[in-house]
Amino acid sequence: MTEHLKISDTSLRCGWCGTDPLYVQYHDEEWGRTVNFDDRKMFEFLVLESAQAGLSWITVLRKRENYRKAFARFNPKKVALFDESDIERLMNNPGIVRNRLKICAAVHNAKLFLNVQKTHGSFYDFLCGFLPDDKPVMNHPETLEEIPPRTEFSDRISREMKRLGFKFFGSTICYSHLQAVGLVNDHLESCPYKYHSGEH
Repeated sequence: MTEHLKISDTSLRCGWCGTDPLYVQYHDEEWGRTVNFDDRKMFEFLVLESAQAGLSWITVLRKRENYRKAFARFNPKKVALFDESDIERLMNNPGIVRNRLKICAAVHNAKLFLNVQKTHGSFYDFLCGFLPDDKPVMNHPETLEEIPPRTEFSDRISREMKRLGFKFFGSTICYSHLQAVGLVNDHLESCPYKYHSGEH
């Protein structure tokens, strides 16, 4: 991740991140920035977004480093090999969301993630194939109310992923994932970080 951008007037930053330092850093340095074809980062957010279902995103961000350690630094090849003993280990880890369905889904999704890589070359390319012109989308919302919880292409992606067998990846989670990995830039037009979103 690059050095924190030095932008003097941050009062116009997208209001959803509030003032929590961790949330602010995520907004400034990650949200809306492309991950540059980094499939491990794509898998990281796949795990984290699935874990977030029904919870606040800041809750998961606070557990992120624990997830990194618990899930083999988000290496999908290693996570795909997790067995029942690993599931029990994770269920006894207070640093993550101890929900058996979500933990099992992360392991299950890792296997499917590898299948997508084999079929499409990368998970990044797979997702881009659903986007207009096969490239990241730059939106131009003026207010937070204009940012949708899901879109037509997040609907299509989540339906296809469900068909492939992915779990905990409905359209709303899918859209959040696209924002997190920079395939959708929904920074407000007034946000000083909007056009600093090209790279990590």
